[in-house]
Amino acid sequence: MRTARWWARNNLEAMTDVVYDSKGQYKQIESGLLDGEQIIAVYDAVGAGTGFIGLTTRRVIIQDKSFVGKRVAMTSIPYSKISSVSVVSNKSWAGQYFSSGTIAITVGTHIYEVEFRGSEKTHHVHNVILHYAS
Repeated sequence: MRTARWWARNNLEAMTDVVYDSKGQYKQIESGLLDGEQIIAVYDAVGAGTGFIGLTTRRVIIQDKSFVGKRVAMTSIPYSKISSVSVVSNKSWAGQYFSSGTIAITVGTHIYEVEFRGSEKTHHVHNVILHYAS
């Protein structure tokens, strides 16, 4: 398995291996693929609400666990519907970055935020979305 840092340094067109944090999350994304669609990456998220984010050659898939009870939503966002993507990072009082990062994806008037462990994943997600949304 390749790391997010490797993918950030290499051409997105040449991807053949999939980066993922959890085999179970990967399998969930794999089970819902459309004809000809391929998985690029599946990253576990931290914080309240979001379980993980999946990136495919056609869309972003976000698992949202913030519903009342044990309900879970799998939200599919075609790249063509994304109007902007942002990397949101916090700095400590000393100016050093924390070991997590957040991606903000704007679709219409709604903003989806997903927080990751490590800024490499955040930047990889950002770069993949920009590549396919442009």
